Amino acid sequence: MSRFTRRDFLRLSLATVGTVAISTGLQGCLSSSSNSRADEQARQAAFLHGVASGDPLQDRIMIWTRVTPQDTDQRDIEISWEVASDSEFTDLLHDGSFTTGAERDFTLKVDVLNLLPGQSYYYRFHCAGATSSTGSMRTLPAARVDQVRLAVLSCSNFPAGYFHVYAEAAKVEQLDAVIHLGDYIYEYGAGGYASEDAQALGRQLPADNAGELLTLTDYRRRYALYRTDPDLQRLHASVPWILVWDDHEVANDAWREGAENHNEGDGDFAERKLAALQAYFEWQPIRPASEHDEETLYRRFDFADLVSLHMLDTRIIGRDEQLDFTNYLTAGGMDGTRLAADLADTDRTMLGLQQLDWLQTQLATSTATWQVLGQQVLMGRMLVPAEMLAAILATMTDPGSTDITTLLTELVTLKVRQQNNDPTLTPQELARITTLIPYNLDAWDGYAYEREVLLETCANLNKNLVVLAGDTHNAWASDLKTVDGKQVGVELATASVSSPGLEAYLDLPPEMIQPAEQAITMLVDDLHYLNVNQRGFMVVTLTQEQARADWHFVDTIKQSDYRMDTSRSHSLQTLPGAGQRHLQVLR
Repeated sequence: MSRFTRRDFLRLSLATVGTVAISTGLQGCLSSSSNSRADEQARQAAFLHGVASGDPLQDRIMIWTRVTPQDTDQRDIEISWEVASDSEFTDLLHDGSFTTGAERDFTLKVDVLNLLPGQSYYYRFHCAGATSSTGSMRTLPAARVDQVRLAVLSCSNFPAGYFHVYAEAAKVEQLDAVIHLGDYIYEYGAGGYASEDAQALGRQLPADNAGELLTLTDYRRRYALYRTDPDLQRLHASVPWILVWDDHEVANDAWREGAENHNEGDGDFAERKLAALQAYFEWQPIRPASEHDEETLYRRFDFADLVSLHMLDTRIIGRDEQLDFTNYLTAGGMDGTRLAADLADTDRTMLGLQQLDWLQTQLATSTATWQVLGQQVLMGRMLVPAEMLAAILATMTDPGSTDITTLLTELVTLKVRQQNNDPTLTPQELARITTLIPYNLDAWDGYAYEREVLLETCANLNKNLVVLAGDTHNAWASDLKTVDGKQVGVELATASVSSPGLEAYLDLPPEMIQPAEQAITMLVDDLHYLNVNQRGFMVVTLTQEQARADWHFVDTIKQSDYRMDTSRSHSLQTLPGAGQRHLQVLR
């Protein structure tokens, strides 16, 4: 298997620089084309995929669109843009034009410069007589602000269900940005993961994109499909997005040099990854790296003196291959000693040395009240009783093979007896709740040494740490502690937009869902909150006094009519300052 090198990343970055136009203000004309207006009008085109803005800074924002020419043989087309301070575009501040074409899938990104901090703007595009929808956006603040408000989302699987979660997030007022933590698309073909209801929902994959994604054309077409969704378009148009990729933008359980879902016959993985990331840069309103910027996707956003948001790549650029439980199974059971040794390996990395060094530098130099990490996988320790994990794994492969409800009840009873110092607790009973194993080796639990380095860095710097996570399709909240028990910060994880969660594997009747959540929360020491079965999003509001998380859930993604399930909404907070950085229940 060939290695995906930094030179490959640089080549990708340099290739994508040409997709970005620069807008510095009013240009005095909207077209530099030598074609006559009549010729331009004759070349019909449409804006079928909406508009988007992203990567806001204090003086600039990226804006994005994609045009679809009627002539399928057309190789290039000119798009013009306008940016104004009002939605009627009477106070026009920027305009310009740029030629895009088939080599960048007819997408266009414009880096709009010379904006004022903390201000709202409106933008739109024109092409061949067509005008796009209008988008709204806001720059990051420079002066002191009272609050920063972020909507956090991840894991949107088009065939799995409707994007009601995107529609509801678009209704949230006073958002500064949408934080999308990856799995924006899924690479599977028709009949793949969570697609059993696709035909009934009218969300099946089109014939020209029904296979597993392997080539640049495949990935481009999948993004095009997703961006026809009106709810996704609405959220993109309403607020700037700050995104990172996870594994499914390339392939399931991806790492630096491979993926679980890259098999013999799928071609060269490095080439597949290059194609996937090129499509990502083309279709997302993200500021690409330049020849002077080799940091690729990880980057920092400062919301005045209140929040420093550090967006990380925990998936592609630096991650070592995941450990696999099956490699530790022996005739006598799990070889826990060897697993523990491998988990403590000081050479195992998720971020890579360069990204870790960058992050430590950013944390040390930021003076913001809150340090927020936007990243993909769970960082909190999810150490569960080995018996419980074995039962979950068995149920995933053979539904109904294990009575999860009875097992959880037994383990919780033992846990309560332990907490009450019950002298009748036998060594065998104690072992059932103290023989612990990581729930997910694909998460930070599988890279324990590097997690400890990061948490110790924050502890030594006395930073107020909030970690955002996605990936699992469930809502979680955990305290973040070093291995010796120092409270460093908190983790807040969002549910998925449409991908199924633990409810698909636990095989629990509906009335046992919430008792199971409570049992798991009790059995996992640092875990404070869990919702295993609902799709939704999270709003994180940060002030000088607190960081608050509010989870919102829809009651279904399988029907066009839905409602918000307010009975399952939940809120937690943490306070800044040593000794205060732990989760507290608000509702």
